Amino acid sequence: MSELPPHDSSEQPDPVDSFEEIIAAETDRDPDLAVIEAGSRTLRAQGGPPQGDVPARPADPEVDKALREVEAELATRWGETKLEPSVTRIAALMDVLGEPQRSYPSIHITGTNGKTSTARMIEALLGAFELRTGRYTSPHVQSITERISLDGSPVEAERFIETYQDIKPYIEMVDGSQEYRLSFFEVLTGMAYAAFADAPVDVAVVEVGMGGTWDATNVIDADVAVVTPIDLDHTDRLGTTPGEIAGEKAGVIKQDATVIMAQQPVDAAQVLLKRAVEVDATVAREGLEFGVVGRQVAVGGQLVTLRGLGGEYEEVFLPLHGPYQAHNAAVALAAVEAFFGVGSQRPERLDIDTVRKAFASVATPGRLEVVRRSPTVVLDAAHNPAGARATAEAVSEAFDFSRLIGVVGASGDKNVRGLLEAFEPIFAEVVITQNSSHRAMDVDELAAIAVEVFGDERVQVEPRLDDALEAAVTLAEEEGEYAGGGVLVTGSVITVGEARLLLGRG
Repeated sequence: MSELPPHDSSEQPDPVDSFEEIIAAETDRDPDLAVIEAGSRTLRAQGGPPQGDVPARPADPEVDKALREVEAELATRWGETKLEPSVTRIAALMDVLGEPQRSYPSIHITGTNGKTSTARMIEALLGAFELRTGRYTSPHVQSITERISLDGSPVEAERFIETYQDIKPYIEMVDGSQEYRLSFFEVLTGMAYAAFADAPVDVAVVEVGMGGTWDATNVIDADVAVVTPIDLDHTDRLGTTPGEIAGEKAGVIKQDATVIMAQQPVDAAQVLLKRAVEVDATVAREGLEFGVVGRQVAVGGQLVTLRGLGGEYEEVFLPLHGPYQAHNAAVALAAVEAFFGVGSQRPERLDIDTVRKAFASVATPGRLEVVRRSPTVVLDAAHNPAGARATAEAVSEAFDFSRLIGVVGASGDKNVRGLLEAFEPIFAEVVITQNSSHRAMDVDELAAIAVEVFGDERVQVEPRLDDALEAAVTLAEEEGEYAGGGVLVTGSVITVGEARLLLGRG
């Protein structure tokens, strides 16, 4: 464990520009991106200045070209949905790189939902206590560089390119010695661990890609293992019950570590606790050793009182919506306390003013992110039933919409029916669409399921996302300018990222 810190707007584009003219002028750009960016200049649903830390494309044409070349090379590898469950290849890469992941302590985060938000909170807390942080999360909202952060911000494109070029010879060496080449995610994981060692960072905050035991990130021996709520997702690879899924995720719990465990289904909790006993790990459980004492809705977020491992932290403002974000905050706080030895080596709580300052600074792009007003347009990357239920609850609590229109574009490998059923009670109507990913569910297939859930009269189909956003804004405005209509764009991180670009964010 580490030592305890000291105790106690730019001008909007012209919306009447011709969409076709803009596309024609973008012939030297990536065609798909050109369409998205041109669309952002024609939509009535205009956004304000960018928020959060989602980087735009590099302004320097040469840097942008070099980044695109790296992205193209990475795209030739297995994508994140094609897996060979082992850490053999990533371990070989770490070996030839000199084991960079062992040059700093780490906090490892697994679970089904809430991992990225929790990672961002942990990062903010550690940074507030003047530690240099590295954060590795996935997937990205808009830019691949978001996945690797230093000091609370995504690495610059130049550094991302340099890191890739530095380890490329070693990647090729491992490729040549293994049955399968390193995957897209494995290469990015290697890049993150190398970048953190090169910085160097004081602590790495690492989110698993999928599962835990055989996830590429699991070549670290984290002092603190965090398990956010486990639910059903990736059931074809991880298991069909929370208990089976917990068996895979428990692999991040290492010998003598401290486990920070969010509230879990009973069968998942039993599996996690059994693993902790096997490796002599110490467990702190939400609702017993730490948790949310109280919360109230506030302007722009919520005011929470958290019980940590070292005591209570009162009147902490969290600029995020929903009960689930308060629980994520409790988990993040306990993880940082455990990292500093609070509750074991030291009895006192962390400095409360520093904790308050850290939480007040947290931003989570694409997680109940308001990107436009009148009508309000909210983006949320919920992509499974559990995430959708949490989002629906948070929207109902935080926003007083008289009429909420959903825009849904989902991936074909998800439980789409469950996701739609979670949103059915809060959507007056839903606009079904499709993002540009090859993983996207066919719009007609998704629409057929939506009709079964919502009824034909509440479903509209717009294959293009820009048209879907336009249609949703029109539907939200039907009751008049002051009626309180809103739009929620959801179903996939990719859908949210593309909508963000269309709405002028990034």
